[in-house]
Amino acid sequence: MPTRKPAAPVVLQKRSTDEFDPPPDSARARRATERVLEDGPAAARRAGHALGNYWASRHGTAAGLLALNDEFEEDFYNVPREAALDADAAAEALAGNELVIDVQTHYVAHRSSHAWTDALLQTYRSLMPDWWKGLDDWEAHSLAEYLRCVYLESETDVAILTSAPGLEDTRMLWNHELAGTRDLLDRLGGEGRMLNHCVVHPDAEGELDAMAEQYERHHPVGWKVYTIGHMQGMNFVEDSAWWLDDERVGFPFLERVRELGSPIVCAHKGISELVPTGSPRDVGPAAKAFPDLQFLVYHSAYEMPMSADLEEGPYTEETKDVGTNRLVTTLRDAKIEAGSNVYAELGSTWFCLIRRPDEAAHVLGKLLLAVGEDNLLWGTDSIWFGPTQPAIDALRAFQIPLAMREQYGYPELTPVIKAKILGLNAARVYGIDPKAARERSQTDDMAWIKKALDEFDRSGTPSL
Repeated sequence: MPTRKPAAPVVLQKRSTDEFDPPPDSARARRATERVLEDGPAAARRAGHALGNYWASRHGTAAGLLALNDEFEEDFYNVPREAALDADAAAEALAGNELVIDVQTHYVAHRSSHAWTDALLQTYRSLMPDWWKGLDDWEAHSLAEYLRCVYLESETDVAILTSAPGLEDTRMLWNHELAGTRDLLDRLGGEGRMLNHCVVHPDAEGELDAMAEQYERHHPVGWKVYTIGHMQGMNFVEDSAWWLDDERVGFPFLERVRELGSPIVCAHKGISELVPTGSPRDVGPAAKAFPDLQFLVYHSAYEMPMSADLEEGPYTEETKDVGTNRLVTTLRDAKIEAGSNVYAELGSTWFCLIRRPDEAAHVLGKLLLAVGEDNLLWGTDSIWFGPTQPAIDALRAFQIPLAMREQYGYPELTPVIKAKILGLNAARVYGIDPKAARERSQTDDMAWIKKALDEFDRSGTPSL
């Protein structure tokens, strides 16, 4: 049996997804965690919380961010000391009233003999055995947990449901299940709170021909593609990788997207264990060839550091083929300017950067320069990281230090820019009415969640 790890604030926990193991912590991040663990019991008592509740609260988030500031010797997170103990101070520092649209969310369908889920859970148990108390089976990634993490314990106004690739029953969610889940919420009172992608495998027989029916039947707001290929079981199929700008697969797919009049292409780039086609080098050429399409680069081409000391740092000629620098390079080479038809998405990327605030400043700064403040999108890759609120709060508190802005030309992360990142940019690209979405969530009594869970218990994974 693995030794049970001590609880800690979510922003300091090492968590993984179906796509990667958690990156190694730097020595400073480890010391920040040790500092918080040592001070936590006394802080929890002073704040009037049980320790586990303290870590899950905004107090705990504030304590974790303050510890990171101390270890990195810079106020990357604008959080006052009293926020670790005082509820009002924590709320003032971390709360907000922005529109929040999470453009990358997941859950796992409940199917018998689900090898993918079983293998994933074994990985999670070894990496994060205290992730969710009492959840030791597939339920940890079920629709019930999704509704809790994304809606009940988060300020998310709208979520976009998507899926990993796959042509076998081990796939996370089929397109009819993505659409069925959205339809379930719409029918029961959560109308507009969820939108859905359709996942396309352009290299597979019949997939391009099926897109027209998928579009009419499932009403996707975007086409999700994985140029790294499609999966059989837990492995990627050999020779199924492709590029957005190749004439065999990529261009025919993009032509079909154009024909259907649904112009959003959501491409998984990065977090690929350095598989060649996980690179975004095809994004620039594809975006130049199809200026009428919108290219959303999911994960922003970020790659997990292979050791605690490896970081992207600033963009240089020597590092232009590393991580998010690759996205900067392809846009520069194709002469795609900021604010054009390429967007960068932060799912998993931001969670991995929270504990590396100096690296976070470089990554956000580079992306803001490359795609522009109007083209950076909020996503979490939930439910792999539990409730999404700590990640939202960390972004609200984050700032790029003045010295780094002056040295590298990065913009200041103003409240206006953060509001764009958290929701307004996604509202524009996905055609969401910001005012209506905010009003809908603020007056929502969440009764539809109970109805959705009741129907889920009776009928299983929704389908349309």
